Amino acid sequence: MLAYVALGANLGNRSGYLLQALSFLSRLPQTRLVRLSPVYETEPVGPPQPPYLNLVAEVETGLSPQDLLQALLRIERALGRKRRERWGPRTIDLDLLLYGDLVLREEGLEVPHPRLHERAFILVPLCDLVPEGRHPLLGQTFAELLASLDRRGVHPLVL
Repeated sequence: MLAYVALGANLGNRSGYLLQALSFLSRLPQTRLVRLSPVYETEPVGPPQPPYLNLVAEVETGLSPQDLLQALLRIERALGRKRRERWGPRTIDLDLLLYGDLVLREEGLEVPHPRLHERAFILVPLCDLVPEGRHPLLGQTFAELLASLDRRGVHPLVL
């Protein structure tokens, strides 16, 4: 199954945390990295905090959505993620955005991600990979969803 995972970091060595998370992700059982979006520096949502580095990974996985989510949470813990405040700063954030065209709502897991269509920092890198992909609930393409958002806080990372 093709799944899409958002990665973000805004504490410490942001690019280092992203690379470590991708390394962990590439070693998950029954899972392989297929493609990565470019990396973007983005303005944070929530309380005052440093800017994020964000990207989206396309993965092919045989893991169930629940098992994939648990693996993502283990990676976050391994990289020092502390859940102190909602939308607060973090060493790493991994969100399961999409799992094929599955629509799932259960305790602790919603697919597609419930705020996917509201966040330019997710839609910009997702559109780099699948602009014509469709939101399983809304029916619009990701490019159409992005067109209605303000992208001013999302900047390509220039090295």
